[in-house]
Parts: sequence; structure tokens; C-alpha cells
Amino acid sequence: SGGGVGRGVAGGCRLLLLLALGRAAAPPRGMLYPRETPSRERKELGGLWSFRADFSPGRDAGFVHRWYRQPLRQTGPVIDMPVPASFNDITQDPSLENYIGWVWYEKEVLLPLRWLQDDLNTRVVLRFGSAHYYSIVWVNGVQVMEHEGGHLPFEADISSIVQGSPGIPCRITVALNNTLTPHTLPPGSIQYMNDKTRYPKNYFVQNIKFDFFNYAGIHRPVVLYTTPSVYIDDITVTTTSSESVAMVQYEVSVVGSTLYSLSLSLRDQEGKVVATGDGPTGELKVLNPNLWWPYLMHENPGYRYSLEVKMQVQVNGALLEDVYTLPVGIRTVHVTSTQFLINGKPFYFHGVNKHEDADIRGKGLDWPLVVKDFNLLRWLGANSFRTSHYPYAEEIMDLCDAYGIVVIDECPGVGIKMPESFGNKSLQHHLVVMEELIRRDKNRPSVVMWSVANEPASELPPAAYYFKTVIAHTKALDPSRPVTFVTDANYALDRGAPYVDVICVNSYFSWYHDPGHLEVIPLQLATQFENWYKTYQKPIIQSEYGADSVPGLHSDPPLMFSEEYQKAMLKEYHSIFDKKRKEYVVGELIWNFADFMTNQGTTRVLGNKKGIFTRQRQPKAAAFVLRERYWKIANESSCLPPIIKSHTLFL
Repeated sequence: SGGGVGRGVAGGCRLLLLLALGRAAAPPRGMLYPRETPSRERKELGGLWSFRADFSPGRDAGFVHRWYRQPLRQTGPVIDMPVPASFNDITQDPSLENYIGWVWYEKEVLLPLRWLQDDLNTRVVLRFGSAHYYSIVWVNGVQVMEHEGGHLPFEADISSIVQGSPGIPCRITVALNNTLTPHTLPPGSIQYMNDKTRYPKNYFVQNIKFDFFNYAGIHRPVVLYTTPSVYIDDITVTTTSSESVAMVQYEVSVVGSTLYSLSLSLRDQEGKVVATGDGPTGELKVLNPNLWWPYLMHENPGYRYSLEVKMQVQVNGALLEDVYTLPVGIRTVHVTSTQFLINGKPFYFHGVNKHEDADIRGKGLDWPLVVKDFNLLRWLGANSFRTSHYPYAEEIMDLCDAYGIVVIDECPGVGIKMPESFGNKSLQHHLVVMEELIRRDKNRPSVVMWSVANEPASELPPAAYYFKTVIAHTKALDPSRPVTFVTDANYALDRGAPYVDVICVNSYFSWYHDPGHLEVIPLQLATQFENWYKTYQKPIIQSEYGADSVPGLHSDPPLMFSEEYQKAMLKEYHSIFDKKRKEYVVGELIWNFADFMTNQGTTRVLGNKKGIFTRQRQPKAAAFVLRERYWKIANESSCLPPIIKSHTLFL
């Protein structure tokens, strides 16, 4: 929903340059989060990096003049740029705020001597949590990786480049392009304005079909980490359980040798070993398990065991050992025609949609903001959120696992509106993105469902084959979780809905439709639910609903954009939710948790104001309405201890 532009000056199609540079392939191996263990070290590269945007007409001066071959400061003017952060809001330069094209980052670091000695069988890896959207990385002038797409991690083994040169700074150079095309995720298009009486020479706009600002930069942590030369590359865990026994199925892959031994220990939160195993595949039996339960569904939510995997191998007469510890939550997910079950019990999503968005830092990971958001979620009584409209940082997902916040994990498939975005090129990239997302988040107990898109043009004929293929691919990669996409299409025209496990529907009655007419909500919302259920007999989540409100703007009777109107709209929706959740509606997710930035437009006053909190995380009147409702729903459960039932929990 929505669209916008990004302004700049560029020449010809050289702006993209992506075509000439080739396409980044998805790495076939694992993507374990870099943790420090007895065999692994990590070095954070956050802080200030050198930064330069390429304002040349073709946006290609950095490649023509090979900026990566020398320190970036020697190529021309550079500025300091914080990492992680979006670059858009850091300076006072309006041309950088809306910049489209290639930007360059650089950081020089000294590595510990013990990392650089070849005879120690140490592997040095450079890893980016995410960068938007197309990245090329050099180390000391040597290209080490390319990656297409934002929101997901990528890494490269740089041992051969940095080892053998102790005492010499390691220079990391990143070229980053935020251009969106019909075949990227999310898609977009570049439109050149050729009327010289109205626009400067080579003027263009970046058109998008989604309603949030297209922030760009190195958004998540950059780290260097080490492993032995033979190492644990990937771990996959699935769980089944009954009341008295749980089974933890595991698969471990090791790279660098076939002559290794593996031992596994599963420990509870007190450190007690509850199960052991050996070999690359197997099953651990846990008696009287502590299950992973959602927040407010159990007095001890988010329970996780620790799976310690230890690999040993002989290399050149020396014993190498690699150790990795993976948090494991034991839980099951099952979908019926009317219910969403977690550990065999009906689960009702009472939660939010979010954005990675805040003042100044844009989409950059920021720990104070992350912790504040989780405290607000728990204050609100929210048990879930959707990662609208892209995968969130791994650090955020870790806290979901730890706090018992249930997640619908969504890929960046937002704004898929143009017919050319349903072709084979787009489809192939979409499949790779799902592979990367599942590889990253497959072991997370908080992730209970994958979402492959938000509000695509799913009524178009090619959408049937497109979503059938993406969903089948997702299920093949992970048979343990249901799959959905979020629709705003008419129930009778949606060509992707036959392939989902849960219907997720967005609607804005009395806002985008019949604006100002709150009285139409009950009939239209009830009809929406009945039509979808009659057609598909699948459980339904109201995945978006809401209204803009400008904080401090009041009106009685309620008028649009006032805090009173937002409250009134919510209450009309809630009256129907309460009827239908007795039947087949299994969730409600407000749009949105907090106000967020969008492109400029005549319907957006410094961004989208549908948050129940302001962008600075202060509550509007609607937040208290939602809090009262969510705690009431939670208190209907008999599982909760008295302290929670008292409705006095403040975090």
C-alpha cells in the first residue's frame, strides 16, 4: 500500500551496474550466528567507518577509478558514518537523504596476531548482519563477496588474504547500491524525467510500491570471527513432544574434513545435562521436558535448553576442536481448519506489526531501542508480532526466543505489484531469499510461521504459479512450519490463497475504504471473514488494521486523524474479532506498533501515523485501549499465575 520516489541525478542505465557485475549467488552452506566459544573468537567492527557517496552522473566513478584499490580517503572527500545505521538521516545533506545509487564504506582494523599465523589452523571470517541492498566487499583490494538483497546476513572466509601479513591493517571496503528494480525484493523501478523544461539533466526518481522509507546502509553488526580450519558449519534442530517426553532431532554439518567425531550435550537452564548424543545426525530424548511457551501462555515463557556441539579432528598430527552452543526451544506447531496450536493448545495472536525504524538511525540496529520495544510489547500484553515487511535483526529474534514472543517471519516480498515482478527472474531471486531466511531462522522456537509476501498483486494470473512455487519451495526447505502470505486482494480473486496454511488478511474499513464512516466496520469486517472462511476453511488472522492519529489531535465526535478516531476504529474491529475468534479467527495484529517514516506525500505528515506509540515510543490513547484488551484476552487463560492475572505487571 502506498508508493513514492527517491530523487537524484544519474546518467543512463549505468546507474544499476548490477547487470555488468553479475548476480550474487546464495552461499550453499550454513549461517550460524557468530558466538564466542572455547574455539571461536569474534571482533565487533561497529563504530565510525569512512563513507563516500558516488555522485558521478553514472554513479560508477568508484568502479571506473577502482576506489577499492586504495584507502577511500585518497579517492576524494569522505565523511564519518556510524555502523550500524542508515546513512540517510545522519547528515544535513538533502541529496544524501534521498540518494539512490552506489555508496562506499571503509574500515581499517588490526587483527590479533594469533589469528594470522597459518600454522594454527585458524579460519578468519568477515560477516555482515545485513546491508541494503546489493553489496560488494573487498579486503585489502581483493573482492571477497557479493550479495543481493537486504535484511539477511552474508559472509566470506578471508583467511588467505589477511594471514601472512601480521601488523598490517586489514582494509575492508564495501560498495552498496540501494537501487530497486522490478526483480529485486522489494521491487521498484527507476523512472527518468526527460522533460528538460521541468527537470534537470539526467533527473530520475525511484518508484516504489510500499509505504515505508527506503532506508539504506550497513544496518546490522559487522563482525570478524574465527573458527578452526575444520569447523561446525551448520546445525538443524526440530522437536516433537508429549507431556512426559520430547525428542530433539538434530543434523550437524562439518566442513574441512570427513574424519571427525561429534558429541552433543543438551543442558537445561541450570546447566544439568539432560541428554547426550554423537554423530552428525540423531535424536535426543528429553524426559519431563520444559516446553517453550509463548509469553502470557505459561508462567515460565521462552524456556530454552543449550545444545553444545563439540567436534574433534586430527589435522597434521594436532588435535583440532570446535565447539558451538545453540539455544533450543522444545515446541510444536500445528494448524487445523479453525485453530493455530502451539504445544497442542490453541494459540491466539494478540500482537502488533512493527518496523525497524527510529529517529536518526533509520533501520540501524540500536540496543536501547530494541530493549525499549520489548518492554513496551510486554507492557501492552502483546504475545506476537509479524516482521513486517522484511526479516528483522538476529539480535531482535534472539529476544523473541528468550521472552516467548511469537513471530510470523516475513521475507522482503513487499510491493510485488508489477506484472514483470512475477517472472522467472524475480521468482528465482525470491526462492534464494527464502533459502537464506530459513537457513538463518530455522532453529528459532519463536518463529511459528513463514510469510512469503505482503500485499502482492495476487489477483494477477501469474501470481498463481508464482506463489504455488514459492510456498512449495518454502515447505520443502522447512516442513515443520506453516506458510502464509499477507493479502489485501478480494477473496474471490486471490490466486495465491489456495496454497497457504493460514489466511492473513489486511483491511482498513473506514480508512482507505469509506473514510470516516466507522458505522460500516461491523458489517464489512464480518462479511470479509465469512467470505474467506467459506471459500477456504482455513484459520484467519487479521494481519493489519488501523488508523492514522496525530498525537495530541482530539475530536469528539471522533474525526479522522484524531486520537479518538483511532480508538473508536479499534473498538469497532474488536467487537467483531470477539465474535469470530470463537469460530475460526486466530489472531489480530494492529498496524502499527509505532509511527514510522515513509516517503514524502500528500497523505503522509512526516511518515505513517498509524502507530499506537509515537516514533519516540510514547503511547497514544489507542495504546491503553489495546493494553486493556490484550490483558483481558490473556487473563481468559487458566495457565497464568496470580501475579499475571492481577493485571498489574509493569515492565
